[in-house]
Amino acid sequence: MKFRARIELKGINPYVLVSAARAARIRAGWKKPMPVLVRVNGQPEPAWPINMMPAGDGCFYLYLDGTVRKASGTDTGDTVDVSVVFDPAYRSGPQHAMPPALARALEGNGAARDRWENLPPSLRKEILRYLANLKSDEAMQRNVERAIRVLGGAKERFLARDWN
Repeated sequence: MKFRARIELKGINPYVLVSAARAARIRAGWKKPMPVLVRVNGQPEPAWPINMMPAGDGCFYLYLDGTVRKASGTDTGDTVDVSVVFDPAYRSGPQHAMPPALARALEGNGAARDRWENLPPSLRKEILRYLANLKSDEAMQRNVERAIRVLGGAKERFLARDWN
């Protein structure tokens, strides 16, 4: 499926809206997050695996990961050529190992550990991906502490969302 669209912003997340008609041509009757391979303006090579998220009316949000936007040289407001195909081989779930600092912190905090275990897999994956991309030990420690606080019930922002 190929189409032109404008990159919009939802909160802080760049996305392209995939209409219900287009979504049905990608995979008819799909109601849950749809695994696809995406290219924007022909990039990246190979195509990038992403889950399109249902909007509730048959449309889907195709959130554009930083990797895709960087490879394609695009940003919010740009009109782009999008190529999307259903990816039956894509499996969600944590792609990154749990950092030892997070594992130790969860062991020492039962409330945070229980909440971690009850998070949706997509949110655990997002947290692990975020932590895996940190550049310094200081950033890791600071963000693990914040994660433990919000998992333990603190009211603050983490990963661009309000917790509790």
